[in-house]
Amino acid sequence: MKGPRIAAGAVYVAATVLVAALAAWPIYASTAFLLAAGAGALVGAGIAVAALLRRWGGWIVAALLVGAFALLAVPLAVPSRLVGPAEMLQGLGEAFAGVIVGWKDLVTVDLPVGAYRNLLVPALVIFLVGTTVALLLAWRDDRWANASVVVGLGMVSFGLFFGRTSVSSALVLGPLTLAAPVETLVGVCALGSALMWLAWRARDERVAALQRATSATGVRLSRRPSSADRRRTALGAGMLAIAVVVAVAVVPWAARGADRQVLRTAAGPELEIAAAVSPLSDYRMLFSDERADDVLFTVSGDALPERVRVATLDGYDGEIFRPGGDGSRFVRVPSVRDAGEGTPIDAEVEIGDLGGIWMPTAGSLARVEFAGDRAAALADSFYYDVTAGAGVQTAQGGLAAGDRYRLRGVEPAVADLASIGEPGGDPGGVVPPDNLAAWVDEHAVGTGGAALDGLVRLLRERGFLSHALDEGEQTPVWRAGLAGYVFQPSASGHSLARIDTLFSRLIERESDPRAVASDNFVAAVGDDEQFSVAVALVARELGFASRVVVGARLTSSDPGLSTCESGTCRAKDLAAWTEVLSDDGRWIAVDATPQWEQSPSLEVTEQRDPENVTEVRPDTVEEVVPPEPVQEDSARDAPDDDAGGIDLAWLWPILRVAGIVLLVLAVVLGPFLAVLAAKASRRRGRRTTSDPVEKIAGGWEEYVDAGVDAGHPAPRELTRSELAAAFGTPSGGQLAATADRAVFAREQTTPDDAAEFWRIVDDERRRLSRERGFWRRFVTALSLRSFVRLIAPRPSRPRSPRSVERGKRRPAAGGRTTT
Repeated sequence: MKGPRIAAGAVYVAATVLVAALAAWPIYASTAFLLAAGAGALVGAGIAVAALLRRWGGWIVAALLVGAFALLAVPLAVPSRLVGPAEMLQGLGEAFAGVIVGWKDLVTVDLPVGAYRNLLVPALVIFLVGTTVALLLAWRDDRWANASVVVGLGMVSFGLFFGRTSVSSALVLGPLTLAAPVETLVGVCALGSALMWLAWRARDERVAALQRATSATGVRLSRRPSSADRRRTALGAGMLAIAVVVAVAVVPWAARGADRQVLRTAAGPELEIAAAVSPLSDYRMLFSDERADDVLFTVSGDALPERVRVATLDGYDGEIFRPGGDGSRFVRVPSVRDAGEGTPIDAEVEIGDLGGIWMPTAGSLARVEFAGDRAAALADSFYYDVTAGAGVQTAQGGLAAGDRYRLRGVEPAVADLASIGEPGGDPGGVVPPDNLAAWVDEHAVGTGGAALDGLVRLLRERGFLSHALDEGEQTPVWRAGLAGYVFQPSASGHSLARIDTLFSRLIERESDPRAVASDNFVAAVGDDEQFSVAVALVARELGFASRVVVGARLTSSDPGLSTCESGTCRAKDLAAWTEVLSDDGRWIAVDATPQWEQSPSLEVTEQRDPENVTEVRPDTVEEVVPPEPVQEDSARDAPDDDAGGIDLAWLWPILRVAGIVLLVLAVVLGPFLAVLAAKASRRRGRRTTSDPVEKIAGGWEEYVDAGVDAGHPAPRELTRSELAAAFGTPSGGQLAATADRAVFAREQTTPDDAAEFWRIVDDERRRLSRERGFWRRFVTALSLRSFVRLIAPRPSRPRSPRSVERGKRRPAAGGRTTT
């Protein structure tokens, strides 16, 4: 029955591989995945066949799988690195790193991932290792063969658990509508193949048992199916048919309105937040004529907040302020949460042309109630960060026009900025630019919140509001309500270079005698994008933790600040302000919008030509390299500390890749090295004992362990001489005799005798490890049989055949039995 068992196991595993590939296709949706899955399955099958024919153990199979993965990883799983030896080495490191971290990365990248980076590594591991293990289990004779079903279902589950959060589109066949047809087909095929395989295995084992009984008793069995066999077959077919009907019709119908819960669902909104553009980067676009009058959202109700928060930006890398800084954590909100103390808020929000994932909220949220056709989807995809007081909405790409919800919470009372004390802790983040630090040192008066409040007021007074680089032929929409406004161009962006330029102009203007004479120090031109970031960096320079908020003001006592008219927030009403953490742990809003009534004077003080005549030296003229153009929205170039030094920039990538490879090799080869170290330690302990008799006894144990690891049985009831004869080594008998004399005889044993004994033991160990070739030597070195031989249970004595057959008579001639 070995041939049919191998064929049936191969058919089952082949079907499982096809179903698993179908389940995982939505994750990758590329030919690179088909190549990796197909090649991995074929190589895994080849390793399984070789292991079956050569009777290899688990250690050899594991080593072959590691080697096969190392050979296939770069061309199949990291194909982008096939450009050169250095790139291939880096790709190998990324492949081994993907074995550990690729699973996590797979649920944080939008589907389909294709051949992006090293995300094909999990698929290669699944199909390479899964196919090998499933085949080796399916070809076993014992009950462990049923475990191949567990491996097969695990391979199929990879595509289901790491797949997309939505099911496939319904399939309409006339009057019949089949929901989630792809997932249903995967489930039916996986379940059906597993049940058929288990049924075939059960029948095969039953037939084999009956044949063994026939050989032992001589009773001939009828090959015609009995009525019990027919009833069993009909029952099994009925159960399979019912399972298929339930899987195809009942389950999709019952779950038609539910969301699909996969590992990607539990990953949270980090993927959407990372992919979304920072609202502060898009701030300048809101003031274009095409967008300025668009209604983004409307807020109504009896208990309205002062401000509506769209996004809280607490992470700054020197280029862009974005969400997701330290401590940021977006989680699903329970039905009701404790919002703390403050002024109650009860507001209804209706989304217009806002779009995106940034969801307007207010104060400290206690409860949100969604309405409309998408209420269930919006409630399930809403995440809230308590620390930031901000929410995101990830349902089908984010908010859409017509979405409505009701906010309930409180607006905590906060102190005035000038009244807060000294900051506590380290604000962290990037180092503020030099011109900003110089300006703060020049104008800071007092300490704590008072110093920050004075700097903010001065910055707003000496700044000028501008939302564009060019005014155009017609007056822009955002200027419609600014009577007497004199246009000044300003660049967008809020990088460190842009902020540094803003403060450099302030410093330059303050040193101009004309500014002192005219009492006009206005020089910094920009809008909330630049000034909110400037205030945040000024606060950090003074030691305060700070962040930037993009939102809208519903009311304000400052006439110079924009507000939403009657709760209707248009694109031109959106603002950005800074929040500073006070010493009592509360965030204080600080408005940073500059004034626009007094226009800046940017003329430069005239300077006379130098009186000294320049001495021209033609023979020593040096070429003057013109300075690089200043870019408003780019980071400052790092100073060239050692232009003539050795460039070691290439060394870090090599060290990093080498470190990853060494770490992965340590994880993979660690168990093998541990076994070798344990055997070496045991051998050293036996060899270095001081007593010659104990040294010889330990040498004999080392000889026996070598034989056991080489695959020889070592029954406990055999004497040393009998055991040496069973091992069949040339000097085994001599070792047994020497060990017996040393242990039982009274003659003196010298250290030289022990040293000679161990020399012979080393020779015999080498013979035992080499007697079956290289691979057997490798297996012998890593075998653990010698560690468990002393704790293995003694074999029980077989019962007498007469006692087993008691009460029965031998079959008579002709195959009949009598009782």
